[in-house]
Amino acid sequence: MTLEAERPPRLGLRPNLGQFSLLVLVNAFVGGMVGMERSILPLLGRDVFHITSVTVVLSFIAAFGATKAITNLVGARLSERVGRRRLLIAGWAAGLAVPLLLLYAPTWQWVIFANVLLGINQGLCWSMTVIMKFDLVGPVRRGLAMGLNEFAGYVAVAIVAYATAVLAERFGLRSVPFELGIALAAAGLALSLLVRETSGHARAEASTAGSGNAAASSIAAVFKQTSFRDPALSACSQAGFVNNLNDGMIWGMLPLMAMAAGFSLAQVGLLTAAYPFVWGSLQVLTGGLSDAWGRKRFIVIGMIVQAGAIALLLVRGVFAWWLVAAVALGIGTAMVYPTLLAAIGDVAHPNWRASAVGVYRLWRDLGYVAGALASGAVADVFGVGAAVAMVAALTLASGIFVAVRMPETKTSESLTGLGATC
Repeated sequence: MTLEAERPPRLGLRPNLGQFSLLVLVNAFVGGMVGMERSILPLLGRDVFHITSVTVVLSFIAAFGATKAITNLVGARLSERVGRRRLLIAGWAAGLAVPLLLLYAPTWQWVIFANVLLGINQGLCWSMTVIMKFDLVGPVRRGLAMGLNEFAGYVAVAIVAYATAVLAERFGLRSVPFELGIALAAAGLALSLLVRETSGHARAEASTAGSGNAAASSIAAVFKQTSFRDPALSACSQAGFVNNLNDGMIWGMLPLMAMAAGFSLAQVGLLTAAYPFVWGSLQVLTGGLSDAWGRKRFIVIGMIVQAGAIALLLVRGVFAWWLVAAVALGIGTAMVYPTLLAAIGDVAHPNWRASAVGVYRLWRDLGYVAGALASGAVADVFGVGAAVAMVAALTLASGIFVAVRMPETKTSESLTGLGATC
């Protein structure tokens, strides 16, 4: 055994900059896979498959969200046993089929199945990039690490969402936009083969982190702790759920609403891209600031800003107002998204942190299911305006809940042990 092999892993952003940067790039391709659908898939359901029910059109988001949520939980727990890298590569293997299915789908059921595979791709690949960055950076710069991770993913969502809308306007809703997706999946898989396993970094951090033993804690114990018992973890889980609930509504209904308002496909692309672009771009700033200023204030203010931005969409048919709403929604989400993940990392011990991240992401991505089904059903019965108002109200209530329930987590570098509370 060489001296290099015997040297313990070093924690921190600078000592692991190469691998960290590679994982940031990988997550950009993960985000690009979602961006491929963001602008055009609801329109594909309406114009190519001639679906008139909003609930049925949004069924692809429900299938995606349910699969991704379960994969988050199973993949995160499994990564503690088989390692992160293998699951990252497995996620890309599932993702390779997605653009091909969308390209040749003869029925809407094929589109739904493609989104089941996309959920597996996102649940494994995005979860592993989050967990591996936690492993590499250690306890000091978690907010910055999550800001960089989510920046890469959601800026890529925005760029690809706008690009596919422009391509669809020129070449049609099929073919060229999904051919871009084939290139994204192939590149993501190729880059992931260069990633090294990071489990050793998590073990190195755990050896200096105090009490807590994941090997003695079942997934049921971690689930209860993250979902209900711990005030910080449970507040983060509900906020993540509501955040993706409103994102599911925006993803599915904004393109349909914008086209109904008379906007061009290019304008639809700009609206659907502005939101994740602002969201992604600001996360490096908000994630880093939460390391210095604390997590709670960013989450509370961010949820309130999101609620106001969604309510602005009730100003029908005025593109400038809708663009302001998209930008404001991006600002609010940027305050919330990396900060929630960083707060999970603050509280969860390294020995069970991957499982806690999986439970949090289970709840967060079940929000897609709730957002798609609830907003679609309300829109079908009471109209789109009622669905928008409902989601805005739920988002505001979530921010208030965090203000009441959640303690500040960024108070010290000490980590709690699950064994003391379960």
